[in-house]
Amino acid sequence: MQGRWFKTLPEALRQYLLTEASEISLAPGARLFARDDAADGLYAVVQGSIRISSGDDQAREAILAFVSPPEWFGEIALFDGKTRTHDAFAAGETQLVHVDQDRLLGFLREYPRYWQDLGLLLTTKLRQTFSFMEDATLLPSSVRMARRLASMVENFGEQAGRSRRVVELQQDQLAKLIGVSRQTCNQILKELESQGCISIAYGRIEILDSAALRQFVPQKGSSR
Repeated sequence: MQGRWFKTLPEALRQYLLTEASEISLAPGARLFARDDAADGLYAVVQGSIRISSGDDQAREAILAFVSPPEWFGEIALFDGKTRTHDAFAAGETQLVHVDQDRLLGFLREYPRYWQDLGLLLTTKLRQTFSFMEDATLLPSSVRMARRLASMVENFGEQAGRSRRVVELQQDQLAKLIGVSRQTCNQILKELESQGCISIAYGRIEILDSAALRQFVPQKGSSR
């Protein structure tokens, strides 16, 4: 719960969220909400990961993000009152907390000054999205993958006081997230492993050095 956004909140808002939060457990692959579902509040990942994606009638899936501890999400629908923008699935055994939308809106009507703090959650993600879009245009896929893996773990690592963190996802999911083939994804992961940035196991990637991922440079002759 002690992520970068949460720990900067005013004490009253932090205490409200903690007091109102209810716990949710999801099995791997379970759906938290679907695109066009009614907004139901804010969530935070405590353990595991949530896959944010969209699909079509041909069973194709576009993966937009993996939400890892201790990130909060679901704030878009809090602001505009509209339905969910994408699907959300548990990427493994996942524990979350949930703050009900109607109760939170009631609190914000009473204390409107806290809207700005929630706005910071939204704008932080917007800046990150712009950064990912820029990377997709300007950087080779290997550098984009290294940076994305680093971004998945940096908040958690800061709060847990350690540099290692396990990301539980399949290689085909990571390939979809970065926009490369599974073969290319496998080659990049092996290169990152050879440089001591990560350790690969079935269905999981252990981040050994997120700073090295941020500074990763492909080997000479690599076009990835």
